[in-house]
Order: sequence, then structure tokens, then C-alpha cells
Amino acid sequence: MKYPKLPYLFLLPAVWLVSLVLSINKSQAQQKMVKRSFPIGVFDSGTGGLTVMEALLTIDEFNNDTGEPGKDGKPDFNKEHFQYLADQANMPYGNYAAENKTPLLKEHILKNMQFLLGDSFEMAANGTWKQSAKPGVKMLVLACNTATAFALADIRSFLKSEQYPVAAIGVIDAGVKAALQYQSTHQRGAIGVFATAGTVASNGYPRTLLEMAAQKGMETPVIVSQGGLGLAESIDRDWSYYVDTATSYRNEYKGPSVKNAQYKIDTTLLSIYRFNRTGNKLLCEYDDKGACQDIQLNDPENYVRYHLVSLLEKMRQNKTTLPMNTLILGCTHYPFMRPIIEQVLKELYDYQDNSGYRYREYLAKEVALIDPSYETAKEAYLALRAMNLEQETRQKKENAFYITIPNQSLSEVQLQEDGWFTYQYKYGRQAGESKQYVRYVPFDINNISSATYQRIHAALPNAYGQIKRVVKGAGK
Repeated sequence: MKYPKLPYLFLLPAVWLVSLVLSINKSQAQQKMVKRSFPIGVFDSGTGGLTVMEALLTIDEFNNDTGEPGKDGKPDFNKEHFQYLADQANMPYGNYAAENKTPLLKEHILKNMQFLLGDSFEMAANGTWKQSAKPGVKMLVLACNTATAFALADIRSFLKSEQYPVAAIGVIDAGVKAALQYQSTHQRGAIGVFATAGTVASNGYPRTLLEMAAQKGMETPVIVSQGGLGLAESIDRDWSYYVDTATSYRNEYKGPSVKNAQYKIDTTLLSIYRFNRTGNKLLCEYDDKGACQDIQLNDPENYVRYHLVSLLEKMRQNKTTLPMNTLILGCTHYPFMRPIIEQVLKELYDYQDNSGYRYREYLAKEVALIDPSYETAKEAYLALRAMNLEQETRQKKENAFYITIPNQSLSEVQLQEDGWFTYQYKYGRQAGESKQYVRYVPFDINNISSATYQRIHAALPNAYGQIKRVVKGAGK
């Protein structure tokens, strides 16, 4: 048997690796027969990748008959259908690097790829789990910046070495191209990268920005980055960062706080953060005299406020030489918060203290928010045409939406009150243990909250419309 080359897994136990190879090769025979009629696979660590799905459903940049650039009044993927996967059980991906668990993250990503390439998912019926059939996919779109940064090169290498006729598209190159395009047509400014902590730790965006700028003969870009710990997590309602029913300070909280040394809430900046204090959106730990000793964020808006102020304070301390006029939303969850990001940037541009406008030296009046989703859809279309895998007739099949949930049949599994993995269990696992940590199941009204469906409905109407067709009660 010819084993796949998986260079980043060379330290994993041999027994597990052989088992993984056998599993991959079992699906390999199926994938050698990739058909035009197969769907396009899209995956993310959660629901944020639906921003890419929205772009795939709506983009019109090419002539569908010729494949040449130019709108023809029809969506470019009008004849295609999709499989979407949210790895909700294992998210947030951004924390694996900080917990020194990058091999485990790559293992999760590889298993997600296997699922999309494979031919089955699971359904619960009368208290037991049963396998249900699905087709494999003809393209992989990594709608996750952290997954792209850590694993895209490995996935492409594997697909090439094993001769899978499947393209793998990531979001980082697309976001960089759009940012540099804006820079080339506007006055030069600093480029901000607002992404998960894991994506920032990977250095994927700065490295790609420098490489592409050099290839285009552009001046070396000035780059500033902010790891948005807790923002994507709060959007997907991760217990460690946001609990909508919480009414008091929580010991399980992992986000920015006064006591968090790395992501510290600076109490001297409270008038600049302008946190939303309504309801339970900001939680305090009180001393016996009723004074607030620590602060916890409990709403996505407040995470945006904290991180944008932190980014500009970093620029002030580093005396960044150009004002930021471009901000890459380097996590597919962040476009959900676009209106509040725009609002906070305007507030900060206008903020005055005793010395005058605090941030105008570091922040342009107009900041282009770069959403890599649309550029990713363009790259996916070109790759599909190049591989001659575009659908010839319009599909009548429904799009499919899958999510990972904890596999509760494992004896050691540890769950929070909300039914998802505890933080300690999630990041305490080791790569190479050859365990099925999750089950791959369809979206339903239990594994995704009604509030999340409402957010999708408001921000991504086309993706929501497709979800509602297959998920009874979504968004009610």
C-alpha cells in the first residue's frame, strides 16, 4: 500500500497513523471518481464560514457560459450545490496554538477534510446512531483563517501526492489580494489584521502581505495585528466566553479581563472602550464593599470594543508611522459584526482627551473593511473551471449543512452545562489517540441556537434561506 505523505503528523503514534491512512485510502477510491455532479465542500470552525457560503451563493463576476470575467446577471455558482461543515465541537481553533496543541488542531482539520471527501454522516434514530449516505465533494473551501494558516499547504500537498482531483481553496490569499488592491488605488496607510489569536500567532497574514506586495513591486506594507480572543467564540456562543443567561461573574470565563495579563482590560481606558453595560453584557466581580474588582465581557459588541481600542493603543505605543486605512477581517465570523466595527472605528477617530484627538495620527477617517469571503468565492470559481469540474446543468439537490457535536459514547468525555466540551477537555486532548471525538450530524434547532439562526438571517439572507429549506424551525 502506498501511504499518503502527511509531514506534520510524523510525530504521532504509528498505530494511529496507520489507522488514519487506511481510513483515507478507503475514501480515496471513491474520490478518484470525482464527478461534476458532486457538491462543493465548505468548512469552518463554526458558523462564521457561512459568510463565504453567502458569497458563493451570490457572486456574479464571470460569464457562466465562457468563464470569462464579466457579470452576466446570474450567480456564478448557479448550477452548483454545497456541503457546509461547522466544527462547532472543537472550536475555537484560535486557542490551539496558545495551548501548544497545533498537532491536535491539524488532526481536527484533516478529519474534517475526510468527512467532506467521504460518503456518510450520522443520524440519531430511536436512541441509536445510524450512518446515512452522502456524496463526496469535488472541491474543498477552507472558510476558516486559522485552518488556512496552519493546514492549507499540508492539505494541498496531500491531495497532490495522492492524486485527488480536488482543489483546496483558503481565505488568506484572497483577503491579502483585496487589501493590496485597495492600497494600490488609495493613499498608502497601515494595514490592520483583525483575526483570531491563532491566526495572528501563525503570522499567516503578515507573511503573505509581504510576499504578495514584493511580487507586485509595491512598497513594504506597514502591518498591525490584533488577536480577537473571544469575539468569534462569543458569536458562536462558546461557554468560556459568553453565556447569554449569565447574571454574575463566572469562574469558567476565559476572555479579556482586568486580571488577564495577556488580554488585560485597562481600567484607565474605560471611557474609551465605552462598553455596553445594558442587561448582562458586562459582568463584575464585586468586593464586600460593592466595588468592582474585575470585569468580564459578555456580549460580542463589547469584544469588538475591547479589541479595536487595544489595537489602536498598540499603534500608539509602537508609534506606527502610518494611519490605518485598511482592516482585514481575518476571521469569517467578524463580518457578522461589521456595523459595530464601523461604528467603533468612527467613535475612536473622533475621540478627544486633554491632548486632543487621541487616535487620528494612527487611524484614517475612512477605513476599508476587507472581507475575504468574496475574493475566496472568485478563486473557487476559477479553480473549478480550471479543473473542468463545473456543473453542466442546474442542480435540483438541496444544499447540506453539517455540524460536529461531542461524541458522548467516549467514557472520558467532559461536558459543560450547555452540552459542549469543557475547555479543559477540549485542549487537554492529545493528537494521535485515534478516537472519534465528535459526530458529524446535520444542523438542527438543538445544536445551533435560535439566536444564532437569527444572526445568520439578518446578515446572510441567502445562506439562511438555504438552511431554512432543510432545517425545520430554524430561526423561529
